[in-house]
Amino acid sequence: MATVGVMNVVSVVLVDDDALVRAGLRLILGGASEVRVVADAADGAEAVEVVGRERPDVVLMDIRMPRVDGLEATRLLMALPDAPRVLVLTTFDTDDLVLQALRAGAAGFLLKDTPPERLVAAVLAAAAGEPTLSPSVMAQLMARVSAEVPDPVVRPGSAAQRVASLTDREREVAVVLARGSSNAEIAAELFMSVPTVKTHLSRILDKLGVANRVQAAIMVHESGLGAG
Repeated sequence: MATVGVMNVVSVVLVDDDALVRAGLRLILGGASEVRVVADAADGAEAVEVVGRERPDVVLMDIRMPRVDGLEATRLLMALPDAPRVLVLTTFDTDDLVLQALRAGAAGFLLKDTPPERLVAAVLAAAAGEPTLSPSVMAQLMARVSAEVPDPVVRPGSAAQRVASLTDREREVAVVLARGSSNAEIAAELFMSVPTVKTHLSRILDKLGVANRVQAAIMVHESGLGAG
């Protein structure tokens, strides 16, 4: 993953099989001084090659593509050393692969009709390790998790055992995290500093064996801790 430079510019790779979508995203992001599109790719196989070469901070990833789809590409990217943040491009209400992509390591998702200013904000948030799922969307996502047959990789028993390894304070942070709260919101609710929240989150991700806060939220709900 590329290091954010002196100007705090976030490097981005665009992945979509529609050239018009890529052009539109490039145009939108090109208008933000904090973001630089370094390359694009037409499918998941090309994305892995491009990301390996460019080492971007963030990847905007379409789900449905020929050859290698966004789900498999996300898994492959997460296996890379110093993997980038992956934001899935989708229509949430119709794309059944979104939850799988999040479990595969995607840091969040964006609707393809997201307003330009929110698209830029989401990219910057992802690069900073902040959530890219609003509380309302997180609630929808967790409802899906609760209604589904448990994921074969993260079984309820396994999730419960990992969550049990958290300290009391870490569990408190994990519960608020599972609502889709930002670091600042967690800090305000639990009366702690943002740096302290970040320290707790780092330990939570490590103990749960997950790549990002969205996966952590899913595991918290699968364990039963975030229910209700």
